[in-house]
Amino acid sequence: MLIKEFRVILPLTVEEYRVGQLYSVAKTSSQETSNGEGVEVLVNEPYKEPEHEGQYTHKIYHLGARLPGWIRAIIPSSALKLEEKAWNAYPYCKTVLKSPFLGDNFTFIIESRHAQDNAATENIHNLSEKDLKKREITVIDISKKVEKDYKPEEDPTLVRSEKANRGPLEEEKWRESTEMPIMTCYKLVTVEFKWFGLQTRVENFMMKIEFDLFTKFHRQVYCWLDEWFGMSMDDVRAFEAKTKEDLKKKLESKDGEAKAPVSE
Repeated sequence: MLIKEFRVILPLTVEEYRVGQLYSVAKTSSQETSNGEGVEVLVNEPYKEPEHEGQYTHKIYHLGARLPGWIRAIIPSSALKLEEKAWNAYPYCKTVLKSPFLGDNFTFIIESRHAQDNAATENIHNLSEKDLKKREITVIDISKKVEKDYKPEEDPTLVRSEKANRGPLEEEKWRESTEMPIMTCYKLVTVEFKWFGLQTRVENFMMKIEFDLFTKFHRQVYCWLDEWFGMSMDDVRAFEAKTKEDLKKKLESKDGEAKAPVSE
């Protein structure tokens, strides 16, 4: 089992990020769905439990050719999907991913907490001493240059938000500014893959995927500021509902294009 805490630092307030995250999740889901592969939203509705309440989502990720060949070689094509259940009681969120094919042999949990700080909270997840010894910490600064999937329009060192009056971000130095808010997403990722001979390789592979996803996604959250800044929660929920219908059409379309125009 691997436990890693990713600390993503952003020039946002915690309340701003709540809107930006939801908007960006919906937009990226639409962008990455085509040819029967991508995201299928089954449920997106409020929930209430004794300890907390928020928004519950249930999704299916149809992976197909998106997985490396060595993984596709060991599992049947019918099993190339993941089931995601998420409980968003912001500023705390929990996401659980399962594989119908692997069952209890695969555990993948992301717990997210958000704080108005500069990655300085040492145990925001209240881990036990045992888990603290296992935990690795990786800090993600969205201003650092990336090579994978690089796009100038998604480079925080080049993009300025007129609506929020922020940016471009000076690479690795913007955190010293006193003119912008600074917050941190603390994402605790727990991965366990019980398959003799492949456990270490798969667990490390999953953590590498998460690092790349967190980096790319949060660069997009910032660079899309002018698209979502000022939106209300009602606006975001309406955008999510529209995206859910568009995703359904894309998954049903044989040629991978929506049967009706997709509004992002």
